[in-house]
Amino acid sequence: MALIGAVALIVIGPEKLPAVARTVGTLLGKAQRYVSDVKAEVNRAMELDELKKMRETVESAARDVESTIQTQASDFENSWADTGTANAQTSESYVPDGPAYKHPGKNWRLKQGATPNWYKARNGVRTKALSGAARVARFRPRRTS
Repeated sequence: MALIGAVALIVIGPEKLPAVARTVGTLLGKAQRYVSDVKAEVNRAMELDELKKMRETVESAARDVESTIQTQASDFENSWADTGTANAQTSESYVPDGPAYKHPGKNWRLKQGATPNWYKARNGVRTKALSGAARVARFRPRRTS
């Protein structure tokens, strides 16, 4: 380095040497940035290839799981159908005991009655209505003599 500096001092001269050194420094900085950008791009491309391979393996595993589930489901359905026909041949149709379940629909009385009182008390649901006079009497300040 010292030999190169001495030759540059002799060839370029002491007046132009600082400007040339600055120019060489900026060019070296640009070259280093370009090399680092190229390295980063190569790393991104390698990671992208790895992600594509990983995605392909996950997709193939998902396809395998889906196909096994479908085959098992079809086997189950076939066995269920076989047992259903065997039961229908050996015995009469099944009739459950008691009346069938009926959905309550939009019966609000049933829904209101289904809410426990402790839940209503905790959440501040009024269970009793007060008239205006009763509310005034309840919250009227008491006289002290």
